[in-house]
Amino acid sequence: MRGLGLLAALLLAVLPAHAVEPDEMLADPALEARARAISAGLRCVQCQNQTIDESNAPLARDLRLIVRERLEAGDSDAEVIAHVRARYGDFVLLKPPLNEQTLLMWAGPFLALLGAGAFLFWRMRRPPAMDEDEAELLEQDRP
Repeated sequence: MRGLGLLAALLLAVLPAHAVEPDEMLADPALEARARAISAGLRCVQCQNQTIDESNAPLARDLRLIVRERLEAGDSDAEVIAHVRARYGDFVLLKPPLNEQTLLMWAGPFLALLGAGAFLFWRMRRPPAMDEDEAELLEQDRP
């Protein structure tokens, strides 16, 4: 029984924490579900690797409130995201679009992998460096 309690505690520890306060939640469950879906795709610009739903930062709370206010005003999901993007730029999106400003970010890992592969290929094809003594021994062994 004790092991089961420990397992449950471990499972709860790996679940994402939601920082949405009860006073932020919308009364309409459909709007709240839309707000959660939108918030899952927005980054807390203060924490940087948490969604605004997961972050306890004051800025994340402000963003959650903005999302909910825009939804209550009748904006579509795309309009809400466009409004937040207009204020904070593409950085606020967890999955930024592929454009000229984000091209290096998207291509960077592939370019680094390609560069490392080219370096390893070049390094493996290059003959090992020998000093004069090793070169003499090699010449003596040849017929």
